[in-house]
Amino acid sequence: MTANRHGNLSAEPFWEFVLEGFRGGVETQALLFALFLALYMGSMFGNLTMITVITLDARLHSPMYFFLKNLSFLDLCYSSVIAPNALANFLSSAKVISFRACATQLFFFSLLGTTEALLLAVMAYDRFMAICNPLRYPVTMCYMVCTCLVLGSYCGGCLNSIVQTSLTFQLPFCSSNRINHFFCDVLPLLRLACADTALNELVMFSICGFILLGATTGILTSYGYITVTVLKMPSGSRRHKVFSTCGSHLMAVCLFYGTGFVVYGQPGAMESTEQGKVVSIFYTLVIPMLNPLIYSLRNKDVKDALRRLGQRRVTL
Repeated sequence: MTANRHGNLSAEPFWEFVLEGFRGGVETQALLFALFLALYMGSMFGNLTMITVITLDARLHSPMYFFLKNLSFLDLCYSSVIAPNALANFLSSAKVISFRACATQLFFFSLLGTTEALLLAVMAYDRFMAICNPLRYPVTMCYMVCTCLVLGSYCGGCLNSIVQTSLTFQLPFCSSNRINHFFCDVLPLLRLACADTALNELVMFSICGFILLGATTGILTSYGYITVTVLKMPSGSRRHKVFSTCGSHLMAVCLFYGTGFVVYGQPGAMESTEQGKVVSIFYTLVIPMLNPLIYSLRNKDVKDALRRLGQRRVTL
């Protein structure tokens, strides 16, 4: 016994879900469409600009900016997994997504989100090596090592994504096929299952908790050593530069990890559906839009590179 697209019990299997999204009439949907479009366009423009500037400016070809370019790429893909489908649904009355498309969206959402969490921890380690071991830094953080660290982040994200997606979509969905969210996420899907989801919840909270705890421990340890090293520096201008650079990364970490913990790191998140939707907007669209601003406005090297790129375009 399964549910048809209207949420009623039916003997026929269904092959699609309905993303209910946000409540409200046509005006509310139009307002949300404009908001999502503005956030998505801001994210696209900011992250594409960061990728272009870092790629074209030879002075930014260092491990720090290599990781930052990968972060911008992740943010670009991360928001693109969610925003286009959500924008289409704001203009549609059906709001239908196929079973396969829903599984694909969950897979890539989980893959990119986990990868970004791990990459932020890798970036903290890079700052630790650059500030606390400057003489060994060029050898320790060579191109091959940086590439392996990025690939390792993707492998961790892929492993988590495979586990989450396979466990979720092996459940029988027979109570309803109406997802109370604007995209396919684990928690709203678990609410539709008509089987025991205790194992799924345990695995999800264990994996997410392990990633958050492990990465946070690594980040705090790195910045603990950085703080001690910076306070010993005799030059005040150098201290200011280091704190400015590290401050950008810490701000990005707090935003991403904070929202991730609210939604996935605590069992009580299962009960707060409407709050989860609002928080989801923040980490799927707002943070990818803010990250390029955080790193460009607080980073003199990036601002200089943007200025040089602008002057080059004017000359051409």
